[in-house]
Amino acid sequence: MTDNSTHPYDHLTPDNVLDAVEAEGFIVNGRLFALNSYENRVYQIGIEDSPSIIAKFYRPGRWSEAQIREEHAFSLELAKADVPVVAPLTMPSGDTLGRHGDFLYALFPQRGGQAPDTSITDTLYRLGQWLGQLHNVGACKPFESRPSLSILSGITEFSRYLTDHGWVPDDLRPAWDSLIPDLIDHCARRIDEAGPVSTLRLHGDCHAGNILVRDEQMLFVDLDDCRSGPAIQDLWLLLNGEDKDQGAQFAELLEGYEMFRDFDRRERFLIEPLRCYRQIAHSAWLARRWDDPAFPRYFPWFSQPRYWSDQILALREQLGALQAPPLSIPGQF
Repeated sequence: MTDNSTHPYDHLTPDNVLDAVEAEGFIVNGRLFALNSYENRVYQIGIEDSPSIIAKFYRPGRWSEAQIREEHAFSLELAKADVPVVAPLTMPSGDTLGRHGDFLYALFPQRGGQAPDTSITDTLYRLGQWLGQLHNVGACKPFESRPSLSILSGITEFSRYLTDHGWVPDDLRPAWDSLIPDLIDHCARRIDEAGPVSTLRLHGDCHAGNILVRDEQMLFVDLDDCRSGPAIQDLWLLLNGEDKDQGAQFAELLEGYEMFRDFDRRERFLIEPLRCYRQIAHSAWLARRWDDPAFPRYFPWFSQPRYWSDQILALREQLGALQAPPLSIPGQF
């Protein structure tokens, strides 16, 4: 496995963080607090005689400069359309993207709040309204540099990475190697059932943890995973519980969503393939980040055989979900 003794983030010292912000013309007061973020490095930074700001230092090599600039442009587009999103600040240099050494970074206004309670139907209705408006903006033009969501090729690529790099224990390889083709086959069947669906620019990782609620106001945060794909990708992560519960939640989301934008109900066939994609993508993400010292420290269970036996069990359950009827929406199917 990969030697995790050095990593580019080892060179991102507190002094370097503060120097980068000062270089943009801000007068820092020395207060710096690291926020919870694994993929990038994110800090709350105190500014003299002004509210604190948030500095996000992008993981080197993950996104190109062009891809990050598309993220910023999309965020600003959404903000201009009054979609509640935390967009990057335009710095005194006139740019939203800075560079300090090997790191690209952006600054954001500090915003507080908590994750929405999606068990409340009115919350889902309001989220649906905002997502409909977000997708109206997303459909105006395509991304040129950001990736597109590809379920089947993604599952294949992620699984191959895990096996090629020796992450799946040898005694579990036969089970893994027989399960992955079955998952791909059943995902393909569901995708065929959905038929051709439209794609647009998405938030990409629209789970409750990337939404803030404060004083009845909602804010979408962290468009780091924005990409092109079907609209359902920004909806299904907000569904929880048993199928019956998820169907009722989906109905609430759609009622709000369709106040602003039509939704192709065939996309519900993509929910379980997307869930399968996300499960395997998560394991591949941990494996690819194992050279970052933060990952073995915060995810020590990932390198244990028990994790992989649990994953195989979870994926077998997911195969069952792919074989079951698709999610139904009360009163509509």
